[in-house]
Amino acid sequence: MSASFPLTRRKAGRFWIILACLLCLGGAVGLVLNALSSTIVFFMAPSQVLAHPPAPAQTIRLGGMVVAGSLHTGRASDDTPEARFDVTDGQAAVTVQYRGILPDLFREGQSVVALGRYDGHGFTASEVLAKHDETYMPKEVADALQKSGRWDPRFGPPPNAADWNSMTVPRPDTPPGPGAAP
Repeated sequence: MSASFPLTRRKAGRFWIILACLLCLGGAVGLVLNALSSTIVFFMAPSQVLAHPPAPAQTIRLGGMVVAGSLHTGRASDDTPEARFDVTDGQAAVTVQYRGILPDLFREGQSVVALGRYDGHGFTASEVLAKHDETYMPKEVADALQKSGRWDPRFGPPPNAADWNSMTVPRPDTPPGPGAAP
């Protein structure tokens, strides 16, 4: 008796069918992952953008607070509205340029998320999203403010960007300042 087990015609046929199915499945998974990777848009805070700049062709969401006094508006040669403003997370600021009509709720000192590209010198936004009421703040913006030490939700609502220069991170051993809630 022979120790080897020769493949019968039936087994060989099954082997090639299974191999073809696995190759098709692998190809389909590769195509799906490639398509998804080109449509994923990452959120970044200004300090993250400056510390680890994204590729110039990569679309990202830049989130933070609009710096008070930084908004400059005008019109392009084709009469399209243009805006330039700074977005900060309390640690760093990035200048954003946007062509189009800003949302009605867009204000200095409020949170904003801009969708666009960073080229190493500034951020060119294709879309600007503003918060929809006084209490809403995008989760990514709130996380960036907490990480930078500019806001702790235990001490109340998020601060105005105009007040950041006078703010300090409260220490547990320091009594609250005047006007603070007990």
